[in-house]
Amino acid sequence: MISVTELRNGTKVEMDGGLWECLDYSHLKMGRGGAKVVTKFRNMESGAIVDRTFNSGEKLQDIYVEGKKMQYLYKDGDDFVFMDMDTFEQVHLSPSLVSDAAKYMKENTEVEVAMYGDKALSITLPNQVILKIVQTDPGVRGDTVSGGTKPATLETGAVVQVPLFVEQDTSVKVDTRTGMYLSRA
Repeated sequence: MISVTELRNGTKVEMDGGLWECLDYSHLKMGRGGAKVVTKFRNMESGAIVDRTFNSGEKLQDIYVEGKKMQYLYKDGDDFVFMDMDTFEQVHLSPSLVSDAAKYMKENTEVEVAMYGDKALSITLPNQVILKIVQTDPGVRGDTVSGGTKPATLETGAVVQVPLFVEQDTSVKVDTRTGMYLSRA
């Protein structure tokens, strides 16, 4: 059990029959009344966000979420198939769990999967990935006064803005957190 005064951003707890991650918290001390803790939680299974207020003496059940190294193998119908790097066991994950990470994943990409028991909760990609540009328009000199950008479609289907000098079939480094072009690879 963890006191609500010990909550921090990223703390994972079990409440109301679900698994929740603390996104924001603030400790309020009223003039005559007791202290209160105002929090914002995200449901780790559905993604719903809820604001909750607790009295300072309340307790919540904290949970341990383990991070497992897994490798993305292939897409099977709608599901994504990953392999546990320790046990070589294959796990099928739903598109709702993978969500935006699919835009930057190609075969053999290593990811971190947050597991609670046998249940996968979320996927964390490496901060940077190297992907090949499959389609982009040619850049024309003199289009802009200072450096300009153009859209480029990557091998995974994601579209990023790249400088005008980057051409088709070039490998580029992309930041997976923001979806921005970093450099040529």
